[in-house]
Amino acid sequence: MRKLPVYLLLDTSGSMTGEPIEAVKNGVQVLISTLRQDPHALETAYISVITFDSSARQLIPLTDLASFQMQEIRATGTTAFGEALNLLAQCIDREVARGSAEMKGDWKPLVFIMTDGSPTDQWQNGLAELKKRKTGVIVACAAGSGADTNVLKQITDVVVGLDTADSSTIKAFFKWVSASISTGSQKVENSGTEVGGLNELPPPPPEVNIVV
Repeated sequence: MRKLPVYLLLDTSGSMTGEPIEAVKNGVQVLISTLRQDPHALETAYISVITFDSSARQLIPLTDLASFQMQEIRATGTTAFGEALNLLAQCIDREVARGSAEMKGDWKPLVFIMTDGSPTDQWQNGLAELKKRKTGVIVACAAGSGADTNVLKQITDVVVGLDTADSSTIKAFFKWVSASISTGSQKVENSGTEVGGLNELPPPPPEVNIVV
């Protein structure tokens, strides 16, 4: 079976302390419980969580929805964004099956990034590594006014912004992410094609602004 890999890159730096980090935890739980009600997503979607603060770590390897269990996350430290991009590239190498003459590989990974600040490391190096890998749509979310959308725009064309990093807006973002994953799952299951861009995703809710 061809997996639809989904990677969530979540900023857990110190500035996310309090309501934002609690909202992210709740958002991931809402996302998983919503997707578990979607037969297409249950069949194809596999979720991984990478967190980044002073360093990056793969908190949860690529896991099917039925087995997924969120781990505890805390907000601390700086924003090792480049390290997270580099780690994402390594995870794709390790976890996403490539196609061969005998069989088709997994679908291209969908990537959702959420950050509320600016990178504190050499993020360009991580981006260079990621660009060597084949990915599907990458969505980058600038949560609140402190996030650097200019950095995010160099990673992907699909950049969205939240005016505030509070519980209601972050929850709205994760609901949109779950709807986007459902759309991707249905597309690969029904038509054998992948989501190609923002125009093929569900329209974002009012709390999620498209950055142009």
